[in-house]
Amino acid sequence: MARSVRIVSVNVNGIRAAVRKGMIEWLDASGADILALQEVRATADQLAEALPGWQIVNDEALQKGRAGVAIVSRLPGVETRTHLGPEPLDASGRWIETDFDIDGETLTVVSAYVHSGEVDTPKQEAKWLFLDAMEARLAELAATQPLAVVMGDLNVGHRELDIKNWRGNRKNAGFLPRERAYFDRFFGPAGEQVEGADGSTGPGLGWVDVGRRHAGEVDGPYTWWSMRGKAFDNDSGWRIDYHVVTPALAERVTDYRVDRAPSYDTRWSDHSPVIADYTLGL
Repeated sequence: MARSVRIVSVNVNGIRAAVRKGMIEWLDASGADILALQEVRATADQLAEALPGWQIVNDEALQKGRAGVAIVSRLPGVETRTHLGPEPLDASGRWIETDFDIDGETLTVVSAYVHSGEVDTPKQEAKWLFLDAMEARLAELAATQPLAVVMGDLNVGHRELDIKNWRGNRKNAGFLPRERAYFDRFFGPAGEQVEGADGSTGPGLGWVDVGRRHAGEVDGPYTWWSMRGKAFDNDSGWRIDYHVVTPALAERVTDYRVDRAPSYDTRWSDHSPVIADYTLGL
């Protein structure tokens, strides 16, 4: 029997800090069935203590207190994977995927935390390696998992609509033409040659950006704002948190929203949750 499943993604900026600031109250009222969390910065035991009563799978970062991803749900997962690509790729704490059986349908859920990067540094090189591996994995998932959603803080604003101050960020990590070109291919027509923002070409993978499809050709809606200055109050943000879904799953979306906090002082993270409802179990 078909039912609505609410799936949420959010960079919590440290799960223990988020809980202290009010995340549990938000979570209890959210109606979430499955959550993809990024920048958890906690062990499995600390996660279980912070989120009692939930089914939790996680992948910790190689460096203690850094990164970390998790999938938290009311439903037990069937299988979980954390391997993304070959060494020297550091995917620890940045990629986790779980298959769920939703009334006879297999849904693959991914929580991804792409490196922030920094131009002309090893941090950017790590980001390129991760994006290469992510592109390869998206191609595999598209070929094998008809119902899949890749969510998370992907640390790239795809288009000018996705960053308030895009002109001032054209040479900065997060809005580099080469970074944006990956997303051109992610969302380009499957199998067709796609020209990227940097002039490169490559095959489109056919995935769907649920947030952009739902919002249309408008600025934002943004999902991250700097904690400095008046960025949140002025809505001077970036849309870098995504629901990236297969075409078949895109047809199951019934609602999508960015759950922006009502005021600066009520935030429990510098990111807002992105929420989508999907019809599953057909």
